[in-house]
Amino acid sequence: MQQEEIYYTVALTRMTGFNQQTALLLYRTLGGGQAVYEHRNDIGDVMPEATPRLRESMKNWDDALHRAAAEMEFMQKGGVRALCLDDEDYPQRLRECADAPVVVFYKGTSDLNQQYVVDMVGTRHCTPYGQDLVRRFISDLRRLCPQVLIVSGLAYGIDICAHRNALEQGYETVGVLAHGLDQIYPPRHRDTAVEMVKNGGLLTEYMSQTEALPNNFRQRNRIVAGMSDATILVESAVKGGGLITCRIAQEYGRDVFAFPGNVGQPYSEGCNLMIRNNTAALITSAEEFVEAMGWQTMTDRPEVIERQLFPDLTEEERRVVMLLQDTNDLQLNLISVKTNISIGQLTALLFSLEMKGVVRPMAGGTYHLLK
Repeated sequence: MQQEEIYYTVALTRMTGFNQQTALLLYRTLGGGQAVYEHRNDIGDVMPEATPRLRESMKNWDDALHRAAAEMEFMQKGGVRALCLDDEDYPQRLRECADAPVVVFYKGTSDLNQQYVVDMVGTRHCTPYGQDLVRRFISDLRRLCPQVLIVSGLAYGIDICAHRNALEQGYETVGVLAHGLDQIYPPRHRDTAVEMVKNGGLLTEYMSQTEALPNNFRQRNRIVAGMSDATILVESAVKGGGLITCRIAQEYGRDVFAFPGNVGQPYSEGCNLMIRNNTAALITSAEEFVEAMGWQTMTDRPEVIERQLFPDLTEEERRVVMLLQDTNDLQLNLISVKTNISIGQLTALLFSLEMKGVVRPMAGGTYHLLK
């Protein structure tokens, strides 16, 4: 993406007072940060629903552009990339969310759009039981699915346990921060963060010089949930950031899982409550998780893993594939409506595509196009 577009998009976040919904509305309506700047004096003409206050606030960009220029210099010196909403490297799953940030700042080596992305969250006061759950889960998941990106928030407890075990198992892992990339919070995790930059990365929506304020952590949780296929809760009290992440994941239509804990233990109550209320699916192992997600594993059919690069497709199969190329992970009934193929015929077509290694059935009755 051109540096000029990044420059104006970074400035846009300052112009809207970090109101992500307003920034997102302007960005999507006008087609980018530079386009918003070019229409700064006639916002009301191109976006009639804009309030008088918004129209007036969009006219003077001097301070925002000055701050954006300083951030661009920081990024250049620090090896940081700004990924705008339309950038192909922007987390695609996050882009689908209604409150996605128009720009995120990223320092790392990992592809944020890997085939499988999982976030693990939980209490900052994890017990040896929780630590063991994380260790065994990631170790077994690595054996079953070698290519999974592990996401968390670099906080104390379950977060840092997930990051460190991911690194030990050879997984890439990304930490989503509640502050700018000019600092690491908590400082005690700096060594792990440095290793993550080489084998994963650090991601944030906040510019440099942004402190780790309490509200930022709540905002951070939506990125953790939004960029992932599934959220896994490991130990939580009845109130906590992990539960917030799970709730957001549910609102995004993502899968949520929880490990059960001992009855009466304070840091098991949140997990047990979610399982009892059917707001999280119970899992006790990586095998159960992989089966629930419908993910391809190392032990699955080799003819699917080593699929033809250009399989022979019928005309109807091509229609399904073209639809999934535009909008992946659709449910059977939506595919039927959009392709005008009956459910009965479509079921047979999808089975044929699965055998050819073109699609995979996923949790929730959706179908995923393999790329």
